Amino acid sequence: MALMTEKELEIRLKLKRDFPHYAYKCLKIRAKSGDIVNFSLNKAQLYLHEKLEEQKRKTGRVRAIILKGRQQGLSTYVGGRFYHIVSHRTGYRAFILTHMQSATDNLFEMVKRYHTYCPIVVRAIEGANSSKEFNFISPESGYKVGTAGSKGIGRSSTIQIFHGSEVALWENGAQHLDGIMQSIPRTEGTEIILESTAQGKGNIFYDLWKEAIDGTNEFMPVFIPWFWSDEYREALPENFLMTEEETEYQRLYNLDKEQINWRRITTNSSNLKDLGFKQEYPSNPEEAFIVTGGNCIISSISVERARKCPANALGVKFIGVDPAGGDPENMGTHRDRTSIIIRQGRAAYGLQSYQNKDTMQTVGILVNLIKKEDPDFVCVDVGGLGVGIIDRLRELGYGKIIKPINFGGVALNEDRYANKRAEIWSLMSDWLKEPPVSIPDSDSLHSDLCAPFYDADSLGRVTLERKERMKARGVRSPDEGDALALTFAFPALKKNVNIGNIYNPNIRI
Repeated sequence: MALMTEKELEIRLKLKRDFPHYAYKCLKIRAKSGDIVNFSLNKAQLYLHEKLEEQKRKTGRVRAIILKGRQQGLSTYVGGRFYHIVSHRTGYRAFILTHMQSATDNLFEMVKRYHTYCPIVVRAIEGANSSKEFNFISPESGYKVGTAGSKGIGRSSTIQIFHGSEVALWENGAQHLDGIMQSIPRTEGTEIILESTAQGKGNIFYDLWKEAIDGTNEFMPVFIPWFWSDEYREALPENFLMTEEETEYQRLYNLDKEQINWRRITTNSSNLKDLGFKQEYPSNPEEAFIVTGGNCIISSISVERARKCPANALGVKFIGVDPAGGDPENMGTHRDRTSIIIRQGRAAYGLQSYQNKDTMQTVGILVNLIKKEDPDFVCVDVGGLGVGIIDRLRELGYGKIIKPINFGGVALNEDRYANKRAEIWSLMSDWLKEPPVSIPDSDSLHSDLCAPFYDADSLGRVTLERKERMKARGVRSPDEGDALALTFAFPALKKNVNIGNIYNPNIRI
């Protein structure tokens, strides 16, 4: 066998180390037109590739969960990435698990297409194959595919790289994921990539995504908005005019008019009115998880605008503190958090959330924050651990600024709001609707703010959905939203002023 020249070796090394280059030179895909074309990574695929490579450089392995819109080519990217790995490394086994047999067949056919069109000089040598396995003799590696359905799939195999497709639609999702996680060693070079469109809340994908956002599992969250797909544009008709809502949407996401026109046409299609479009083609993660069945008290667009808007921190300074519930059975789980945030006038900042902090640990965090920020008021929810926190802060001499807030208590405007929590969330909603207003650029805060539904009681007063009801539909306690809402517990008066039972709807806080 002739030795490779220096130039040939350089070419081979680039193909091995540079996947976007390898994809274009060696892999073929079926375009939407039906033509077989070179695999040139699009914007969404390149972004995902860079994120995965960055994580691999930092940790030695890949653990990623991807929230996407429809038909953005991310399964195609993962399939190509894994074909590249198994055809270049000895002993690597890839496993693909999808939600339905037709999807499994499609991804398996895609792998076979990669292999068929791969140039022979860099193509792995094919071994014995079946309808569920695709093996190589050299290097000794290969693929296996499966469809989520029966419990425990993947438990008996040792896998190095795993692609979970449309995870939100898996039957027995938790059992499958448990089996897969046990099958993949926590060693360098292993990869777990989970991707899905959102299917509401209360499924394994939603739970994993929220934990990834909070940093309580090992997965890196990656969101891909619809407008990164170049084909989602439509030529403009004559005299094209945008609505006020479309103009705001264009400004928020820096879109061109052709993208706005595509959105208009797609939104007006028979099955994608309003919420359907947001679920299938989300602009931000919270839109993807929108569910029907109630009215959110705060709109996602208000939150998105506030995440991107600068505002000066002027005036009375509040710290809102929503302590985790005191239920021992809740400790150590991904449920309630202790959340803290600062708001001064039109700007909220300094968001921090913790799990499994006891009373004294939370007090220590607050004492340091009080010394640093010198707030006018610290508003603490008296539920859960709140009473102990309040008592200890008073013992330490902070009684003048500590304000206990009872969510179930009487509202300042009791004719309009059923209780204190409904009132302060409504005031926060009004605050977010009046730019300029700035909040932390946080997906977890965004999610919490858009989580609760509102309604009216028999007296016509605003009511806010109870946390127990939210949890019943698979939505976690909106602790970060509650923390910010607490900063609206009373009008913005300076410290040492007796707030009494003051209510003035004209005070802008």
